[in-house]
Amino acid sequence: MQLPPMTAGITPAGTAEGGVVWNILGQTYKPLQHSAASFAFDTLFPDGTFVPPHVHARQDEFIYLLDGQFELFLAGETKQATTGDLVRLPMGQPHGIFNKSGRPVRALFWVAPSLGLYELFSRLHNVGDPGEVVRIAAGYEVEFLPPPG
Repeated sequence: MQLPPMTAGITPAGTAEGGVVWNILGQTYKPLQHSAASFAFDTLFPDGTFVPPHVHARQDEFIYLLDGQFELFLAGETKQATTGDLVRLPMGQPHGIFNKSGRPVRALFWVAPSLGLYELFSRLHNVGDPGEVVRIAAGYEVEFLPPPG
């Protein structure tokens, strides 16, 4: 699918582009902007939810923490990010995102270029089986890594 270039405008606070809201393994994702060059989405991670280590081969990913604290697997190390921090996840580098903070975390994520991530999230909406999530994601250039050990 050929995406149009980004248009000027405002996505009002608390809304999502096109009214779309995804539930992906207990996390809430709201798309805010989607074009060929980039894809931005607001997220809410309840305590105890996570995205296991994975790799985006051809996308840079960023996380701006709006409220809360993430534990991250990044560049082979465990790191902490908190409100106001910007996390940079370069393409090709494994990373995982974990909310072990005891409270919800809200963050703005974006990727560049967008590639098929919007379509992937549409497919993953309300899929409850993590194994099925991994299988579907592989078709969108998101490779989940096997658990350690």
